[in-house]
Amino acid sequence: MVEPPIFPSINLPDQVIPEPPNLPRAVLELPRADIPSYTPMLAPPEDLEPPVGVAKEGEEDAKEKPPPPPEVRKITIPWINHDLPVPKEEIVVAAGMTAVVSVVATLTATSLFKQVVKLLKPVFMQIAKRIQKKFGKDGTTTEEERPE
Repeated sequence: MVEPPIFPSINLPDQVIPEPPNLPRAVLELPRADIPSYTPMLAPPEDLEPPVGVAKEGEEDAKEKPPPPPEVRKITIPWINHDLPVPKEEIVVAAGMTAVVSVVATLTATSLFKQVVKLLKPVFMQIAKRIQKKFGKDGTTTEEERPE
């Protein structure tokens, strides 16, 4: 057997790594920004008046709210203390009956229209075929009309 080759090498001394210097810790302040601000200037027009029903500044409510019509009652919703206007029972019943009658009438008319169309469609088709035959357009093509 042959011995392995020996390559030339350099022996370096062991490396000594020095200790890092003891530096003081950096103290950074929080960044600050100057936020632009302005005070808006309100300049109402000379002829500005409050809406109808709103008292002017310094005046008490000179005009009281008109009472609600007698057809409207108010019920208070618990927990939120909100007054909800509710019409009389007669008005609610009349509106409900009107809605029911209109829906029934619409459904009935739709059903009748479908039945009439089903019955009259063959009649209209026969009339259309007879008119086409009378004018010579029975739906069949002659040799002259056929493309080459």
